[in-house]
Amino acid sequence: MEQKEQRQTTEEEKLRYYREAYEREKRKGEILAGKLAAAQQKDAELEMRLNRIKGSVFWRLSKPLRMLVHWVRRTKERLGYYGSVKGVMRKLNAKKIERKARARYGTASFPNEEEAARQGKEIFPRAVKFSILMPLYNTPEKFLRQAIDSVRAQTYTNWQLCMADGSDAEHADVGRICKEYAAADNRICYRRLPKNEGISGNTNSCLAMASGDYIALFDHDDVLHPGVLYEYMKAICDKGADFLYCDEATFKGNRTIDHMITLHFKPDFAPDNLRANNYICHFSAFDRNLIEGVRLFRSEFDGSQDHDAILRLTGRAKCIVHVPKLLYYWRSHAGSVAADINAKSYAIDAAKGAVAAHLREQGYENFEILSTKAFETIFQIKYEIQGNPLVSIIIPNKDHREDLERCITSILEKSSYERYEILVVENNSATEEIFAYYKKIQENPNVRVLKYDGEFNYSRINNLAVSKARGKYILLLNNDTSVITLDWIEELLMYAQRRDVGAVGAKLYYADRTIQHAGVVLGLGQHRTAGHSHYRVSSNNLGYMGRLCYAQNVMAVTGACLMMKKSLFTELGGLDENFAVSLNDVDLCIRAWKAGYVNVFTPFAELYHYESVSRGLDDHGERAERYERESEAFRAKWKELLVKGDPYYNPNFSLDRSDFALRVE
Repeated sequence: MEQKEQRQTTEEEKLRYYREAYEREKRKGEILAGKLAAAQQKDAELEMRLNRIKGSVFWRLSKPLRMLVHWVRRTKERLGYYGSVKGVMRKLNAKKIERKARARYGTASFPNEEEAARQGKEIFPRAVKFSILMPLYNTPEKFLRQAIDSVRAQTYTNWQLCMADGSDAEHADVGRICKEYAAADNRICYRRLPKNEGISGNTNSCLAMASGDYIALFDHDDVLHPGVLYEYMKAICDKGADFLYCDEATFKGNRTIDHMITLHFKPDFAPDNLRANNYICHFSAFDRNLIEGVRLFRSEFDGSQDHDAILRLTGRAKCIVHVPKLLYYWRSHAGSVAADINAKSYAIDAAKGAVAAHLREQGYENFEILSTKAFETIFQIKYEIQGNPLVSIIIPNKDHREDLERCITSILEKSSYERYEILVVENNSATEEIFAYYKKIQENPNVRVLKYDGEFNYSRINNLAVSKARGKYILLLNNDTSVITLDWIEELLMYAQRRDVGAVGAKLYYADRTIQHAGVVLGLGQHRTAGHSHYRVSSNNLGYMGRLCYAQNVMAVTGACLMMKKSLFTELGGLDENFAVSLNDVDLCIRAWKAGYVNVFTPFAELYHYESVSRGLDDHGERAERYERESEAFRAKWKELLVKGDPYYNPNFSLDRSDFALRVE
């Protein structure tokens, strides 16, 4: 009877809690609706005033001054991207390193006569012929000759150049030049098309001429490194590659390749990066078996036909190899996408369409594709949340009432996802105020406090909590964090739900809005264990090639905010308790990656992280010694992987810096 009354009391308390919560939310909704109506009215009034101002004589006369003011503001904003004066100095230093490095990536990187001869004579175990497809349309003579000459200069000589020409009558010289080359070299094939069929149709016409084992895609105004086919041949023979790509640079239109504008050093194959951003781009080559029975380019995606093709080809490929060498030079000139995406605005819609088609082919039905502030064709992809699963948020804690309260309050007040539980793991607290707070927060039926006895061991504490968690998904969270984005749980969950995803991590900031975490790079930092990329840059920074603006694959994410399926966490054996304080999160992520999963960093789940407020830093005394012991254990455990390097980084980047600066040689 007594137990029945206790259960009834508990149910009544829950009912009262939910009723009060409903009334609070209802009042919030009414207040927000009133504020929205007032804001809309104010917006209409301001727009009317602005239109009057823009129609005035003064507005037209003040244009030069406004342009100056805007320039000053933009300059200030750009400087703000780097977080501080130190950040600006780091960026200037990185630019200085890059300027020096450009010399070694241009013509200075070409093989000398002796090396070119050696490469040309090398006998490979396979006799692979490359068919290079180069669609033509009104190509300027200078650009066309440079492109063809760069193919003829290849040190690997078993190639075929297939050119299909859709140029108009005013550009008959294109055909004359191509016939001149074809007469001099029987590896060059040229076909004049009855009409221009667009880039997709013209490329498919090139393919109809191809007799090679591998197909390579080449733009009619770009330049190849003399060793690119040689390097690809090595990857095919050594690794069995059936899809290949390399690093690339853009260069000024009427100048030589040594006048580079941007160097793009890419990660190894990263499916989430590719969906959000066609980072592979040039110079793609692939086994022709991958296109058996399908169109290479689809005209409905003209403007982004390469992104569409790469998504489909990599989906079929069994061995995708990135050659981490700068072997392609992309000419930037008026009208090219390299210069301005708006020169081909239809490419934006085509890119969204290509990604949407790919996602549907992969079995995703409801999703949203949005352009980001980085670039119109760099996307945020919002996947549909499947069902309404319970998420268990696990927060280890010792004392630090203020930090824990800030963390939990932010979750309760700011989270738009409602089906979660919070498990606070109490570990040897000594203050009365924290136990009073524990008692208070447990009035909320979604909050539980677990007790862990023994010395601090982050791995053991979280493993215990996971074993007690009721949720299908677990979210490891530090007590010194605070939620920023309302849909942070959804942004993590949409990736954690995918069958191919292991760990998912958020974008974390220090209190001054500089970045604390944006993905972990293996081998980065003085200990050569792991470090955070884009460390200490401003929250406004777009990141290297826009990488702070889209979800991407990384080797690891921080345990300060990490979501994973509970079943997978258990299957992997949880956190390794030999790593009591540090590197346990990175170790978990590596094990997930080794098991065939990809780990994801998303910049669309944002939190503050007041790092090491609770525990302190590991930079001196006993803590520094313990960190070095755990670092040594980590280096021993993952020695082979550390030597090989982080696949989502690039060996051309320095491991001494977190800002993607190039290695100094």
